[in-house]
Amino acid sequence: MKTLFLAWQDPKSRAWLPIGRLTFDGTKYQFVYTQGALEAQSQHKFQLLYSFPNLNHVYRSIELFPLFSNRLMRRSRPDYKNYIECLNIPEGEDDPVAILSRSGGRKVTDNFEVFPCPEPDENGLYHIHFFAHGLRHLPVCAIEKIDQLEPSELLYLANEFQNPYDSRALLLCTKDHHIVGYCPRYIVDDVFKLKNKNPELVKVHVERVNPAPTPLQLRLLCNLTAEWQEEFQPFSSREYQPIVADTLAECVTD
Repeated sequence: MKTLFLAWQDPKSRAWLPIGRLTFDGTKYQFVYTQGALEAQSQHKFQLLYSFPNLNHVYRSIELFPLFSNRLMRRSRPDYKNYIECLNIPEGEDDPVAILSRSGGRKVTDNFEVFPCPEPDENGLYHIHFFAHGLRHLPVCAIEKIDQLEPSELLYLANEFQNPYDSRALLLCTKDHHIVGYCPRYIVDDVFKLKNKNPELVKVHVERVNPAPTPLQLRLLCNLTAEWQEEFQPFSSREYQPIVADTLAECVTD
């Protein structure tokens, strides 16, 4: 079972909230709203999605729902191969869930992002890929530094306590203290939990740097690994849990 979450950003407060969960069992897709949608409604005036008008309904389909399929590049496009290379997805593994997991499905026309529920890798470690966030807010010298990064280079996490929008924001920094982006908000809570248990085993490495004219949101691909403690559950906070009680109440991994 593969699991993706759908997050929405309030354009005013810039707060990110997980509002839905998409699962795929190899045959059918299922979408449900999560508790985060209730918070988004009550605190940020979130409007329910046109394709999913009922908070308490389980939506099922053998085809990927248009809200998600519209975030995929068509295979017929001449730049499709280059796009998959930018995402660093191995040849033959470019299925819709893999592409959405890696790309985030971000569009300039809305405030949504897709991200995967982390799974243990072949070594039993917490492992997730992500593109560095916030690059458009960085100075030109930071982008130049990103272009000089090498694959497998180690990056360091630093808590930006004085961030006016999020006191738990995590900076991505080089060994020589250059800021090269932010850790995505959706994994910050997990990272803090993992670092509290064993900070030395939480590692972020450069996976790939895509040069200009690649859009900034796809410029710096990173991967994060950490020790997966026996009792650990990713995305276990209430906002990630489905509203509908008879669906699976936690991230499912196979």
